[in-house]
Amino acid sequence: MTRLTALALPLIALALAPTAARADVVAKAASPDGHITLTISLDGEGRPSYAVQRNGKPLIADSRLGFMFTDAPKIERNLTLADARQASRDTNWTQPWGEWSTIRDHHNELKLVFREKGDLQREMDVTFRLFDEGVAFRYSLPDQANLHHANIAEELTQFAFAQGGTAWWKPAYEWNREEYLYNRTPLDAVGTAQTVMTVKLADGTHVALHEAALVDYAGMNLARAEGNTFRADLTPGAGAPKVSRDAGFSTPWRTIAVADDAAGLYMNHMILNLNEPNKLGDVSWIRPGKFVGVWWNMIKGEWSWAQGPKHGATTANVRRYIDFAAASGIPAVLVEGWNVGWDGNWFGNGNAMNFSQPTEDFDADGLAAYARSKGVTLIGHHETGGSASHYDGQLDTAFKWAADHGEQVVKTGYVTDAGQIERVDADGAKHREWHEGQWMVNHYLRVVQTAAKYHVSIDSHEPVKDTGLRRTYPNWVAREGGRGMEYNAWVGGKNPPEHEANLVFTQLLGGPMDFTPGVLSLSGSEGSTIHSTIAKQLALYVVLYSPVVMAADTPENYAKYPGPFQFIKNVPTDWSDTRALNGEVGDYVTIARKAKGSDDWYLGAVGDEQARSSKVALDFLDAGRSYTAEIYRDGPGADYRTEARHAIVIEKKQVKKGDVLAIDLAPGGGQAIRFVASGGKRKR
Repeated sequence: MTRLTALALPLIALALAPTAARADVVAKAASPDGHITLTISLDGEGRPSYAVQRNGKPLIADSRLGFMFTDAPKIERNLTLADARQASRDTNWTQPWGEWSTIRDHHNELKLVFREKGDLQREMDVTFRLFDEGVAFRYSLPDQANLHHANIAEELTQFAFAQGGTAWWKPAYEWNREEYLYNRTPLDAVGTAQTVMTVKLADGTHVALHEAALVDYAGMNLARAEGNTFRADLTPGAGAPKVSRDAGFSTPWRTIAVADDAAGLYMNHMILNLNEPNKLGDVSWIRPGKFVGVWWNMIKGEWSWAQGPKHGATTANVRRYIDFAAASGIPAVLVEGWNVGWDGNWFGNGNAMNFSQPTEDFDADGLAAYARSKGVTLIGHHETGGSASHYDGQLDTAFKWAADHGEQVVKTGYVTDAGQIERVDADGAKHREWHEGQWMVNHYLRVVQTAAKYHVSIDSHEPVKDTGLRRTYPNWVAREGGRGMEYNAWVGGKNPPEHEANLVFTQLLGGPMDFTPGVLSLSGSEGSTIHSTIAKQLALYVVLYSPVVMAADTPENYAKYPGPFQFIKNVPTDWSDTRALNGEVGDYVTIARKAKGSDDWYLGAVGDEQARSSKVALDFLDAGRSYTAEIYRDGPGADYRTEARHAIVIEKKQVKKGDVLAIDLAPGGGQAIRFVASGGKRKR
């Protein structure tokens, strides 16, 4: 329940006090546990700024607030604080799927109204929410006499770190969208970064900068201004304003997650809590699960998306994958290259794509019926080639076709260079857009909303970043947005062993990623080797969260590794509880998850290029119960650099709450464990 706190009255009294020539603190607020505090100041020229302290020490120094417009004076100077209100909230809500069944939303809120002193007297509202695990804020621009429409050139938002540190970040505005490895640099050596950007400060405090609830607005990047100060850098669109909206709206939330260590960052729920509740109503039709697919041979170049002798999506191939899925207890089969439009040069030009017309060698009706008879569903694939307007024109027919053929999930794609999305207006005018510009942000949401009408879920590739909208639209089940397993198929540029331990504490802080793990052959095109052990491939099913998860290798390769494949068959994709047990960004991480509707737990641990060992207390297990730990660990001599990368030991031991397990990881290695509760409920 929202309520005005007892602290609100003295706060408002302080806030409305006259401002002296120097910078004065005009408002304060604190997190529920009091460890994080916020101060709002106005300097002698009426410029507002915010600062964040943790445990009494500066975390974010005075940082500017405001807007720059393309057709009006900026809002940043000659402001006064006209009103301040404070409230608090402590509630719990339930996710239909996720890493936790129940999420607690406990925060204090401070809403400020800044008003210009000059002739325009425009108002800018800023709302802060303080959680025990961080701070978030957003702007609101109300409809008012001198501001009916906002053409935003840039936000003037700053994030001024109070100390130096180490940053993990990906570059913004490069041709390959979000698909870059993470840089590890001093904080003051960052260029322009995409979010999530994760920082380990000099005193050990971990901070992650991101945003929540990105709707009808441009995605935010981080441009280093000077030293350790960053400013918001909105993704451009085809026109001059980066954002154009009628007044009476709020921006996305700017989020500053804070923890003592990397594992603490992963346990943060701010992003979800800052999004609106489910707008779809009954979502019982959304079903998490695993899938196999007509995919890996195509990524390796052995099959093709286009028609011809190498075509992968033939009736015979798909029937074989349906049989394999049914025999393995895997509920779905992804099929790429099934539709008309793949022949010729489709990269950056998907205008021939038709998402309700299969190729001649793909019996869509017959395969849908065959899959249904086997208890399997098909996952559709809509590759736009970056022709977003062309896709817009097909949304209803495409998703009706998908629903009519039993497709509960559709994987979408936008394969074109960054800044090259094709937009065609109603008058025929053509433009080029960025994947995370305002127009494309709205396009991605149109796709999700249309899919929901037909009870279809969306797995977006080449997507807009995840900002927690899966809470509001639970059919937005996953997205790519980073370097996944496909990079390991190619001869050059494979993901290094540290990559997954980077992802956990960067991109996955925003939400699920469709990484497509499980390549037990550890082999890509031309026999090139993947920088992993078999045990690590298994651990990725626990470590890298997604409610829809691929078993990415081929049926022939899984037949060679029946022991490890058993873990892939057993591991669920929906959880009631999650614990990040340890970790360092880019080095290692250990995560435990409890299967939803079951008493069983699963553990995954992955490392980097070094051999690593840690001790894990099994405090997450239920007291008074015994468990059989089914352990899949790196075998003797396992090493991602040698043929011993295939070495694996599969063993069982009895354990209970409070026991301590040694987690030994080979170079490029991992460990996966299934804890089967005696006499408990089990779920595959």
